[in-house]
Amino acid sequence: MSLLDESAPEGVRAETVPLRRNRDFLLLWTGAGLSMLGLRASVVAYPLLMLWYGNSPIGAGLVGFAVLLPQLVVQLPAGALVDRWDRRRLLIGSDLAGLLAMVVVVAMLISGSLWLPVLMVAAFVDGSAALCYRLGERAAIGHIVPSDQLPQAMGQNEARGQAAGLLGQPTGSGLFTLGSWVPFGFTALAHLLALITLLFIRKDLQGPRTASPRNIRAEVIEGMRWVWRQRFLRAAFGLIAASNLLFQVLVLTLSLTVKEHGGSALSVGLIGLVGGLGGIAGALAGARVVDRVRLFTVIAGALIVWTALMTPVAFTHEPLAFGLLMAGMGFAGALMNVVIGVRQLAATPGRLQGRVSSVFALVSSGTASAGAFVGGLLLSSFGTRTTALTIAAAMGLLALIAVLSPALHDDTLDPSEPLPD
Repeated sequence: MSLLDESAPEGVRAETVPLRRNRDFLLLWTGAGLSMLGLRASVVAYPLLMLWYGNSPIGAGLVGFAVLLPQLVVQLPAGALVDRWDRRRLLIGSDLAGLLAMVVVVAMLISGSLWLPVLMVAAFVDGSAALCYRLGERAAIGHIVPSDQLPQAMGQNEARGQAAGLLGQPTGSGLFTLGSWVPFGFTALAHLLALITLLFIRKDLQGPRTASPRNIRAEVIEGMRWVWRQRFLRAAFGLIAASNLLFQVLVLTLSLTVKEHGGSALSVGLIGLVGGLGGIAGALAGARVVDRVRLFTVIAGALIVWTALMTPVAFTHEPLAFGLLMAGMGFAGALMNVVIGVRQLAATPGRLQGRVSSVFALVSSGTASAGAFVGGLLLSSFGTRTTALTIAAAMGLLALIAVLSPALHDDTLDPSEPLPD
């Protein structure tokens, strides 16, 4: 049976045109990509600003904390707001908030001042705006592309995210060399251009809403309950959350291994570059396998591939070898993200899209944060080789659990309501 259904509203089932000629999709895709690239550039520039101009490692850590804090405290309320508010206005408001935050930072730096509290507030606002934008865009995508093109659209979105991650670091650090305010000015410009693209989108980004808004807490709980009722999703995202933790440990392990063997920060960047290219390839391939391969096969296969590719990390220290291993892992991960993303969007009731996506994002970001802490403990206690073998063994255990899990073998979802509403 197809992962997608034919229950899309009349506007979505209009005459099908290729995505490359779908004007509204291209506008949304481009605007979201600009916002994402701008955020990546500013995230890289925050610690550089505090280290080079503020001479404050503690300040760098505090600003980094401020930009990541929305992942933990804003995620679930933002999902409820995406489902409650007009999505077009939410996306426009998110871009305006990010734009204003960056204008404040630029004005402060051009005036010759550097105030840590202002920078932390701006980082928090920009991070929150980006989070709301991402959730809103994900919830809106099913309303601007026909259902049979959703896998291709999700694949292109995943590839865009991988590309923004690749380009964000060199963009942010390169612009910083031109002036302390330049990367933040670039982010402001990215928000402005993204805002313009939103203004030209014609289609509605949501269906009619008949339910009256309720208490935010009740709406958040409703989304969490829907996820909890999906036996397959509970098992799948539990495994994915655990693997995210292991990947954070892996990143620290690779960086420390390179440093111990005389490598440079440039070598670490090379690893990320090659790995990111693998992620882009996996994202584009994901759209081709959505209806051809079972979800169980995709998830269990990814965990097995990750186990196989993590193990050699303990026995090499060459950056190029690390990059090739990361490319393979990135390919499997991006492909899996696309397949699961399409399935989740197809099964989630339209009125719950934002909340369900926020639950998954919170689980992922929470375990990623824990992974950095766990990685530091393991590396300081056991060293790089033992840590690499430990996380490979842990990933192998996750793969075994996936293969034996009855919940994953029954990879069906109960949408309860058609998509979208």
